[in-house]
Amino acid sequence: MDHYKHRFGDRNEGRLIRSLPAFNKFIPYIMPTRNDALNFYEESFDVAAVDRELRKLRVQGYKGIGILHFLIAAYVRGVSMLPGINRFVVGRRIFARHGIEVVMTVKRTLALEATETTIKVKFAPTDTILDVYRKFNEKIDEIKADDGNNNTEDVAEVLCKFPRFLLRFALTVLRVGDYFGWIPPALLDASPFHGSLVITDLGSLRIGPVYHHIYNFGTVPVFIAFGAKYHKYELDRHGEMQDRKYIDCKIVMDERTVDGHYYAQFLQAYRYMFQHPEILETSPTRVVEDIY
Repeated sequence: MDHYKHRFGDRNEGRLIRSLPAFNKFIPYIMPTRNDALNFYEESFDVAAVDRELRKLRVQGYKGIGILHFLIAAYVRGVSMLPGINRFVVGRRIFARHGIEVVMTVKRTLALEATETTIKVKFAPTDTILDVYRKFNEKIDEIKADDGNNNTEDVAEVLCKFPRFLLRFALTVLRVGDYFGWIPPALLDASPFHGSLVITDLGSLRIGPVYHHIYNFGTVPVFIAFGAKYHKYELDRHGEMQDRKYIDCKIVMDERTVDGHYYAQFLQAYRYMFQHPEILETSPTRVVEDIY
């Protein structure tokens, strides 16, 4: 992407895709909001191979590396192969995002009264699971160590000081600015509604995943929720009982970015990485760029 020059119609966080077929360009007019275009997908993933690989990495010194880091790394690797997953729709146009930005809500502690905040971590398509571990943990440690607000909370705190009619007007201005791509980069960096993916770890709360809606405001096209690990007894192909370990994932996707076949290819690649998690320890040999 270093050779690409910003053109009229592009946005700060992405470039307009101009070569799409007319029907694809027409879809955002039929389904103008994300809530119009949500697809829901659920799958149970066998995590035996992932658990073995994570245990090996923890022995090597990567303390606390877990399924969350794996799921993010698998998503990043999927984008390196199938970059259309990282597209977004805003202003009734389809854009290719410049980077990979993962958003997550975290509590500073697990106490009921502890405050919640959001983090946004930026990744490159060449990142490995070790890069994901380092970048994500650095951001979480920064949040947990700081009792003050982060950028997202600072913006929300300022806006909430407005009278209600002014707050509604300010949000209308933001929506119009977002439609035309006028939101400045500093606000985009602070916004949890602008990013590649929102992921939530409900396994840490000892519950199963939920289908979480995607926000109409902003640019997030995918939401992944995953639950706690659980055991399941199954018969293998020889008719013998096996104890297997799974996690359930529920994924909500904006279908306007790519078609069902493209999403299916991504989900097959995702499933393959559960079976061969070691491939995430090295950078991909090739990164595919999205169409222009």
